[in-house]
Amino acid sequence: MLEFIARLLRPLLESSYVLGVRRNHALEHATIHLLNRQGYRLSGVSSGAGFIIYGDVPTEKLEKASHNALKRLNNGEKNLAIHPNCGTNLVVAGLLLAGVGALGFVGTNRRSAWERFPVVMVGMMVMSLYSLPIGLTVQKHITTTSDMGDLDVVRVKKRGIKLLGASVVVHEVITQ
Repeated sequence: MLEFIARLLRPLLESSYVLGVRRNHALEHATIHLLNRQGYRLSGVSSGAGFIIYGDVPTEKLEKASHNALKRLNNGEKNLAIHPNCGTNLVVAGLLLAGVGALGFVGTNRRSAWERFPVVMVGMMVMSLYSLPIGLTVQKHITTTSDMGDLDVVRVKKRGIKLLGASVVVHEVITQ
């Protein structure tokens, strides 16, 4: 089903800007995978110009990991493009659970909301079980691409920012 939707969306997904975001999103995931294995806990956000990594990691390690991640994606390690903690999974879970909840409480059925509640809850529990595999599939076919094309890491810039009153280390990975 998602492959069918991805085929319908292909013109949009292959447009220059969106393809750049999808490639950077995959490279962000691959970079975070490699740094997670070294004990770093990081998060990120991607754009058409690269990605930003939030978390305290030495700039040299991040730069090396991003180049290594790009090389590994180019060598066919497609699994690095998918990350279980991606925001895509949260969005998919939210949409599925909200959809089941909404469907369970709409209609002209004479049963009250309280009578429908157990069925809706079971439906939401089932959807919560399927939301991660569906989210991973959405990543694979829609929000990332393991095809890096001619993408290259240009440079990595370190910055410190204040976030909710705390100092946070931020690295901007610029791609081209």
